[in-house]
Amino acid sequence: MARTPFELKGKTVFVAGHRGMVGAALVRRLVREGVELLTVGRTEVDLRDQASVFGWFAKKRPQAVFLAAAKVGGIVANNTLRAEFLYDNLAIAANVIQAAHINGAEKLMFFGSSCIYPRLAPQPLREDSMLTGPLEPTNEPYAIAKIAGIKMAEAYRSQYGSDFISVMPTNLYGPGDNYHPEYSHVVAALIRRFHEARVSGAANVAVWGTGTPRREFLYVDDLADACIHLMKTYSSDELVNIGTGEDITIAEFARVVAAAVGYSGTISFDPSRPDGTPRKLLDVSRLAGLGWRASTSLKEGIRLAYQAYLSEHRQAAE
Repeated sequence: MARTPFELKGKTVFVAGHRGMVGAALVRRLVREGVELLTVGRTEVDLRDQASVFGWFAKKRPQAVFLAAAKVGGIVANNTLRAEFLYDNLAIAANVIQAAHINGAEKLMFFGSSCIYPRLAPQPLREDSMLTGPLEPTNEPYAIAKIAGIKMAEAYRSQYGSDFISVMPTNLYGPGDNYHPEYSHVVAALIRRFHEARVSGAANVAVWGTGTPRREFLYVDDLADACIHLMKTYSSDELVNIGTGEDITIAEFARVVAAAVGYSGTISFDPSRPDGTPRKLLDVSRLAGLGWRASTSLKEGIRLAYQAYLSEHRQAAE
């Protein structure tokens, strides 16, 4: 049954998705906790393959699990690879949650996504607005898979007394992001585009969409810190939003990125590209009440993210 506070020190802790942006940040943060860290590569265990997952869990029997593995991408990827986003994410959630349950994991944290909330839900987005209206069509398959994972964690808590919790990160950025020209999220896409424009001396950078949607951005190492805090101190079937509680228009954000990268040309907007949800800001009052607030400013976070991009860029070229 649920035990709070939950002591991480000395426990075997599995980070599913350790090579992703979120998983890698969790691995960095867990170094300070004195845990025995468990990770496994995709070539060894495909989390979509039930037999493989069950076999690995039976052998390793992790005491705590961070389920950060997912197939992720930006608007274009979500809207194009709809079947993959639904199947892969459903399979990962079902396999890992069931394996954690049957092998006696003491605690599990499932990572949702702010796209689980209805497209036109009241802002800022409260945890109880899930399933109160239609989803944003462009990422509906991903959102449905994430909602299923959240409901699984809730059901296992209800039926079996499992100490499984779910968190809802906002838009993330930082080291380990995906810089694919078509399939990346907005932060990585803009860092890459402004960097390439600065290097080539381009006079103008076109940003997708109208620039008017408002978004909230959280530095990924802040997310990892929040998750460790919640893993130790939180036990409930209610979701917890993780964000900064502040948002910015895409147009303003583009200017912040351009400044961090050192791009001094003009910025235009391409309204033929989709905007996605008009606004997405999380209500973080539950998280604040649990004693955690983000500490990395947007300006500082983008500076760190650009440094990480340059470092990863150099490594890839070598």
